[in-house]
Amino acid sequence: MTHHFHCPQQNLATILINVKTKAPLSTFKPHPVLVSTTMGFLFFIFLFISHLNTAFSGHCSTTTATKTFQKCMSLPTQQASIAWTFHPHNATLDLCFFGTFISPSGWVGWGINPTSAEMTGTRALVAFPDPNSGQLVLLPYILDPSVKLQKSPLLSRPLDIHLISSSATLYGGKMATIHNGATVQIYATVKLVPNKTKIHYVWNRGLYVQGYSPTIHPTTSNDLSSITTFDVLSGSAATQHNNVDMLKLVHGILNAISWGLLLPMGAVTARYLRHVQALGPTWFYVHSGIQLSAFFLGTVGFAIGIRMGAMSPGVTYGLHRKLGFAAFCLGALQTLALLFRPKTTHKFRKYWKSYHHFVGYSCVVLGVVNVFQGFEVMGEGRSYAKLGYCLCLSTLVGICIALEVNSWVIFCRKSKEEKMRREGLISGSDKGSGIHSGTHSGIHG
Repeated sequence: MTHHFHCPQQNLATILINVKTKAPLSTFKPHPVLVSTTMGFLFFIFLFISHLNTAFSGHCSTTTATKTFQKCMSLPTQQASIAWTFHPHNATLDLCFFGTFISPSGWVGWGINPTSAEMTGTRALVAFPDPNSGQLVLLPYILDPSVKLQKSPLLSRPLDIHLISSSATLYGGKMATIHNGATVQIYATVKLVPNKTKIHYVWNRGLYVQGYSPTIHPTTSNDLSSITTFDVLSGSAATQHNNVDMLKLVHGILNAISWGLLLPMGAVTARYLRHVQALGPTWFYVHSGIQLSAFFLGTVGFAIGIRMGAMSPGVTYGLHRKLGFAAFCLGALQTLALLFRPKTTHKFRKYWKSYHHFVGYSCVVLGVVNVFQGFEVMGEGRSYAKLGYCLCLSTLVGICIALEVNSWVIFCRKSKEEKMRREGLISGSDKGSGIHSGTHSGIHG
């Protein structure tokens, strides 16, 4: 709830903004809220653009230490890639997968699903350290429906596809060790079905292995989206997963900017700039402009999220989805409330203000919480983009704390001055003295 401090006009104006009443425009000094949050906002945009470039600047290689392939392709998640050579005369495929471990006791694997672009039904090759010797081993697995339900441990068994040969090696040769970030190359030669050159390719990685049974992989959006379909003859990949990745980044950027930054900035503008008498009604137009812009961008981001859900029926984020719907509904109610805003003299004005403040602050809190939830969903919990957002948000919070303390100091001084006046310690003619007169000299002197 916003507090109304009945302080001397020039006293509060001096502390919040330094501007002379009749001074030329060149002497205007921007408000620290606007300066700091704008700088943080630009820094956050820079980090997100850098992240966008990194996400789409992956490279692949057709050459390994032992073999050279004809084609290669960067995979959309986990910084993985593949290289292959297809022999049309006998429908055999020589393939190498490049992946990275996320744990010294983890696993990395890839596979081909003969029927559909999903994990269930995939015929996979999984590399991990042998629990007895610590050496890298490569074993075949069939991912039947019981694996997804985690009813029983995943056991190695021969594949029912024509696997001619397979092997795995760590990048760096025999002296390389398995550690977090270690790169592994998994080779295989597979005989495909004649006249069928499109394959459903699946890859993933996990944190640890129980005996010789790989455990479930992480469930971030990147890990759940590690599937693609491509043509081994032409090298062209299906575009749906690339579209999902692009939509995911745009969704994250728009929502972080709108719900996570602009909406709190608009609330700060209304709470602290409305008391600056020198600004007049300007604070209201700034506040309305920021909030409407935030809601427009947030609506676009929300719509993209709904679209991604329709494109990924097997991927569900219950908490993130519920928070998103709640924040959007509150934002819509807040926007519609402008149409029913009573005049300042209306008897229902105070009820409207209470509703406006409660819904507005609730929307801000839900939006910020869901932005952090979104970082976790995207697998960016430790990214520079999240760091940039935290810096922007903490800067805004710090400014709010400073302005809040400053407002209460002014309020207490004014209350003390009124009390002294009522007790007759100072006369009514001294109303312009003391703090007020000091402020006066600070503006006009």
